[in-house]
Amino acid sequence: MSATHPMSVSEGVAVPHACTTCGAGLETPLACGDCGMMIQPEVDVSPFAVVGLEPSYQLDERDLAQRVRKVARLVHPDFFAGAGPTMRALAEAHGARLNDAHEVLKNDVRRADWLVRHRGGPSEEQDRQMPPAFLMEVLEWNEALEEGAAAPAGSAARVALGALEEELNALRQAELDKIESALTPLPDAGSPALAEVRRTLNAVRYLDRALRRLRDLRVGQPQ
Repeated sequence: MSATHPMSVSEGVAVPHACTTCGAGLETPLACGDCGMMIQPEVDVSPFAVVGLEPSYQLDERDLAQRVRKVARLVHPDFFAGAGPTMRALAEAHGARLNDAHEVLKNDVRRADWLVRHRGGPSEEQDRQMPPAFLMEVLEWNEALEEGAAAPAGSAARVALGALEEELNALRQAELDKIESALTPLPDAGSPALAEVRRTLNAVRYLDRALRRLRDLRVGQPQ
């Protein structure tokens, strides 16, 4: 059965810090690695807390993968197939929490989006602006995309899309570098820098849409 555990507060999110069954420190608020007791947190926990990390934009991919595997061994529903319905339901919920956390943390854009929102910055719905300098290029890119999409395979307009794809990929990486710089270290809660990061994220999302369309056009070309 699950237990109620003492909670500490980190980055505005309450998480349990010790197992009340055995007293061991917890690496994840979902379960105790020492005694195996699964835990029902009193509130939703952050994706970082799920795998025992402090909020940060910079993550080591190998370390993240190891942490995810470690937590999965504690909460995977297959390990609780013979348990009661309450414990099985908790294992399924924790497995879903772990999967959701991993999806956020392993993705640069989703991780930055979470950090901006949870440090008091605007959401994508609240601020859809993009950096002014970036906007100057958007009309030109859209025009090239429309022209290339309407042109026959092998035409100059279609061939030019290859160079455009390279340009947008390079720009996307440059925008991600800006985000990393702005979020390292994390700005203070409510800092105006968070709005700037949001606008850069909006630019990255535009680039992702354009790059998906370019890839679709390339895949659709006759070989």
